[in-house]
Amino acid sequence: MPITKVVVNLVDEPSYEVRIGKSLLEGLGAHLQKSNANQQANQQANQQALIISDSNVAPLYLSVLKQSLAAAKYRVVDIVLPAGEASKSIDCATEIWEAMANTKFPRDGKVFALGGGVVGDIAGFVASTYMRGVGVIQIPTSLLSMVDSSVGGKTGINLGAGKNLVGTFTQPLHVCASVDTLETLPDKEWVCGFAEIAKSAVIDSDEFFFWLVDSASSLVNRDEAAVAEAVTRSVVFKANVVARDTKEGKGIRECLNYGHTFGHAIELCAGYGTFSHGQAVAEGMRFAARLGAALVGTSPDFVQAQDELLDALGLETLTWTAAPEELLAAMQGDKKVRQGAMRFVLPRDVGSWELVEVDTETVLEHLQAREKSLT
Repeated sequence: MPITKVVVNLVDEPSYEVRIGKSLLEGLGAHLQKSNANQQANQQANQQALIISDSNVAPLYLSVLKQSLAAAKYRVVDIVLPAGEASKSIDCATEIWEAMANTKFPRDGKVFALGGGVVGDIAGFVASTYMRGVGVIQIPTSLLSMVDSSVGGKTGINLGAGKNLVGTFTQPLHVCASVDTLETLPDKEWVCGFAEIAKSAVIDSDEFFFWLVDSASSLVNRDEAAVAEAVTRSVVFKANVVARDTKEGKGIRECLNYGHTFGHAIELCAGYGTFSHGQAVAEGMRFAARLGAALVGTSPDFVQAQDELLDALGLETLTWTAAPEELLAAMQGDKKVRQGAMRFVLPRDVGSWELVEVDTETVLEHLQAREKSLT
């Protein structure tokens, strides 16, 4: 498989490269020595490297990465977190900060995030805040993190009141997407990544959307070429959005939140880990499409086409629900709320969306309608 390189071109910050291919971990240290990321970081011999991973990923890939970095003259230490959303907490972040301080981790050291979205989020967060910021290299090992969370610079931890309520915008120095690490993903995590791919396709264009419709069965069956193409298309889409709106200040980047307002409410109310992030986002996409039909003229054909795509990808409708009032309260705590008004990314059609303020009564009516449809 050839290596694909996607450059995230930023206006006010250094650009960085996303490399997509196979067996990239083995050569990562050598690549960083020669890369622009290395020049930006002012690489010195025997530079300190901290690898943050989790208990699922570390037994599979930690030794390979440590050998690669050691061969490139990094001094390597590692921290292995318990796998799961619970590790995205202030307590866990504090433990990592303390460990960095105790080992005298220097400001020119580099943090390597080896894992899925949880590891990428918390590793990016602690890197961006320790000594007011050290460099981070993202090494996503899940489909979801490859196609979405490793690119764009969002970091975060969870609070009891909601998901990702504390975080920073910190762009990585480099993203290494070695797709062979996806071979060990369990089916639940495999399907989880499809929601972010589907989100990107809906927001991006007819061409991406209908490619995904045609390729759904190949992706479900883990066809190598289809997977690499899906990762590349998703990264290109997100890189283009981030380049135009790095910190969500222009309203452009908010399209990436499609499906997340209701999705995050599901995760919170059901309890983190009950449903995968992808399952929750897919349900959020279904909810947003129906809200769009009522508010911005989304066609029934689009709603049906999106439902059929999500079904084909294995992201079937969730039959779970909480009380509408409980879900509403969770959404009112979402990061996108402004002056008490809930804001939803609503699709008008494939490639066309609108950020809409929706009043409480309307959201509650749709939550009640969803509850009724499930009974």
